[in-house]
Amino acid sequence: MTPSFAFSPSLRAARPAPLLRSLALALCCAGLLSACSVAPVYQVPTTPAPASFKEAGALWQSAQPNDAVDRGDWWTLFADEQLNQLAAQVQVDNQNIAAAAAAVQQAQAALRVEQAGLLPSVNGTLGQTRQGGGQSNGNGSASLGISAAWDADLWGRLRESVSAAQSSAQASEADLAAARLSAVGSLVQNYFRLREADAEMQILQQSIEGYQRSLRIAQNRYDVGVEARTAVLQAQTTLTNTQASVESLRQSRQTYEHAIAVLTGQAPAQFDLPPAAWNVTVPEIPGVVPSTLLERRPDIAAAERAVAAANAQIGVAQAAYYPSLSLSGSLNRSGSNLGNLFSASGLLWSLGASLSQSIFNAGATTAQVDSARAAHAARTATYRQSVLAAFQAVEDVLSNVAALNAQKPLLQQSLDSAEKVEQQMLNRYQQGQVPYTDVVTAQATALSARRSLIQLQLNQQLAAAQLIQELGGGWHADWMKPGA
Repeated sequence: MTPSFAFSPSLRAARPAPLLRSLALALCCAGLLSACSVAPVYQVPTTPAPASFKEAGALWQSAQPNDAVDRGDWWTLFADEQLNQLAAQVQVDNQNIAAAAAAVQQAQAALRVEQAGLLPSVNGTLGQTRQGGGQSNGNGSASLGISAAWDADLWGRLRESVSAAQSSAQASEADLAAARLSAVGSLVQNYFRLREADAEMQILQQSIEGYQRSLRIAQNRYDVGVEARTAVLQAQTTLTNTQASVESLRQSRQTYEHAIAVLTGQAPAQFDLPPAAWNVTVPEIPGVVPSTLLERRPDIAAAERAVAAANAQIGVAQAAYYPSLSLSGSLNRSGSNLGNLFSASGLLWSLGASLSQSIFNAGATTAQVDSARAAHAARTATYRQSVLAAFQAVEDVLSNVAALNAQKPLLQQSLDSAEKVEQQMLNRYQQGQVPYTDVVTAQATALSARRSLIQLQLNQQLAAAQLIQELGGGWHADWMKPGA
């Protein structure tokens, strides 16, 4: 049951001044009452924020970002102009980013809808009717009216709905930033893998040229009877295996090229990225304390805004415990036709107020409040889990970066030794001092060392790019801060 009362006076030919004075008084009273709010005071959920990263070690030193890296276009740190051009195209033509941008517009429109509920609604009507029959010439009437209605926000229900919509809009903006970060991150990953494939195919092609020379040497030695047929077969096997590796790399390169095409909003058949030199640049990342992740990562920002929206929904649900007040008013004129409508003496006005309160709804309001509180608890847990996952991701990448840095000088030393052994074995074979199997072994070892080093260089670039992404992509975080 919902009790209500309404006051709707109606006078003919009365002046509208009493209506205006009554409306003004009612609006002032409702405005004073609407200062109340039953929503819990919002606080950002506490999260564990260690003073430093465990895996940073000597890798990072606490420092302020310098001018070289204090930018939003984080991919420019890799100093590759082709990559910069592709990244710019991704931000314009990537369809996931376009979808996220449309979601932001939708959320902003929803916010405007909620904000409109704070203001009165005004409607106007204008009409004319004419009727008759038989020998009657007919008669008619005309009417002109204006009406207004307003729900007084006594307990903050409407304002909390606006707050929830505003937080949701901010979360959508963070989702858009996350979509940009993900799309450009995928581009960087595929681009570096493609360039590494180009470099590795070039190394393999150089090895193929050397293996072809070795095959000719083995064939010549076999032809003059100083070498067994086995040496020729082994040389052919080494050559064809390496040629097969080139074809495998070419197929992988095509896959990376197709992925880049889609990321830039193009069909793979319409996109071509010719081979080019690989710029093996690994940028230096300044030291960052873990708490900055709470400001930089868009996924964490979105999760925090979802908590704020859920907190506001608690206020919306709790407002149902209290009565709601609605005010309405109307002003109407009538006449026999539109021509004499304004000259008519008839004037009708009305003013109404309605106060309603739920008396019994079988616990539905309590259930809605409990549901809102549970949703808030779930959002809080999701936010905290997002923070923990972010810390884990950064620790994992830091550990990977440290391991790669430690491996690089070792792999370089291994390559230098393998290339020396390869050349020595080839020279000794030509002098008849060692069998060709020793040459094959040395060549395989040297090629493996070359490929291992170039793959490590790729992994260093990928790790640097991933670390920048895990830190939120660049160093500007003003857009994520509440109230910015």
